[in-house]
Amino acid sequence: MSPDPMPPGETVPRSLFDKLWARHSVMEHPIAGTLLYIDRHLLHEGSRNGFALLKRKGLPVRRPDLTTATADHYAPTDNRSVETIDVRSRREIISDLSANTSAAGIKLFDLAHPRQGIVHVIGPELGLSLPGLTVICGDSHTATHGALGALAFGVGASQVAHALATQTLWQKKPKQMRIHLTGQLRPRVAAKDLILAIIARIGAAGGTGFAIEYCGAAVEALSIEGRLTLCNMTIEAGAKFGLVAPDEKTFDYVKGRPFSPTGDQWHQAVASWRALASENDARFDQEIEIDAGTVEPMVTWGTSPEDSVSVNGCVPDPTAIADPSRRASKQEALDYMGLSAGMPMADIRFDRVFIGSCTNGRIEDLRAAAEVLRGRRAVLPALVVPGSMAVREVAESEGLDRVFKDAGLEWRMSGCSMCVGMNGDLAKAGERCAATSNRNFVGRQGASVRTHLMSPAMAAVVALHGHAVDVTRS
Repeated sequence: MSPDPMPPGETVPRSLFDKLWARHSVMEHPIAGTLLYIDRHLLHEGSRNGFALLKRKGLPVRRPDLTTATADHYAPTDNRSVETIDVRSRREIISDLSANTSAAGIKLFDLAHPRQGIVHVIGPELGLSLPGLTVICGDSHTATHGALGALAFGVGASQVAHALATQTLWQKKPKQMRIHLTGQLRPRVAAKDLILAIIARIGAAGGTGFAIEYCGAAVEALSIEGRLTLCNMTIEAGAKFGLVAPDEKTFDYVKGRPFSPTGDQWHQAVASWRALASENDARFDQEIEIDAGTVEPMVTWGTSPEDSVSVNGCVPDPTAIADPSRRASKQEALDYMGLSAGMPMADIRFDRVFIGSCTNGRIEDLRAAAEVLRGRRAVLPALVVPGSMAVREVAESEGLDRVFKDAGLEWRMSGCSMCVGMNGDLAKAGERCAATSNRNFVGRQGASVRTHLMSPAMAAVVALHGHAVDVTRS
């Protein structure tokens, strides 16, 4: 691949996405689209079907050295023993990941490994995800890694098999959207609030068919962890790709990571990464501007991430929606959530709190929650699940685990946990849960469980009060 594949004489300004796409284009097909070279393939337990397809076709893994696996969705968070998992199917799924990766010579961060964690947390953490790379995983939240300036996207089981066999994937180039985030977030207003506000503005399907690049002063001011949260939930706006141009903050973040380049290769890589930013006058199919300074702490009221309002607001009235289908859908969401139009969000009473997930299980998230909880006592049962064992180690070195325990919260080991509940970490039927995860779909955290998405600081304040309170005033 050429580092600058623009044809001689070509002067059309290109976006970050254009450059990433061009750098990884192997060939074009009038129907299939573009065959992209894949730099990093990340696997979790969901790769089981991909390996099965590969075996049926008698194909080997082409580049096990570019493929990395970890157990996260089914990982127990109360201990690290596969043998103690009481559901046979869960034991088998985790064991299959070990067997498949071992047979193929793929590095696995298994439950006993000190680097185990959620795939979208350990990728950036280990330097497996780097600017300029293509990163794929059989998981829709792979857009997370775009926060480093990577072309990262989720794939299905058949595509996992294709990538394992060929280290390439056919993709059709999407349209491009740029979201300018001007102004600055106020103290204790987090990247999670920002992305919920964006999704509320453009809708859960607003980004469908687009790759979204986030830019502007508010993005530049975000930590890398905040940018990871922003890109993580891009899929909840319907877009497969979320991107932030790599900058000095990015380079500082990835430098020294276990899989990052070193020596001369580091300097060459940084020079290449600097050239990735969208050029002046690069053309986007749609541009949106949002003043981050106007964003307040957000809480979802419905069963889609687009159903969010300020914690100081009220549950919207579906009868105000003109479209009958959409009006019925939102009324159905209200009925499921057991809420009434016009009810103040602060009056909603909760039963449980979950802090964790690939969206908000990083050390910055745990610090934000601990800051709220320090020296206080929760009134609700709450689970804190670090995004990786490395995050857990750092948190314990800073005494955050003690803050959580002293406040009455459970301190667990890393995994996806209550975000999706595949490991058995679920709320009780009918409970209302404040969650830092990314989806509030019907039954996501258990049968008839009502999930409200919010930031780690907001989840912590709910644990203290039993209802939502504006954390900027708490």
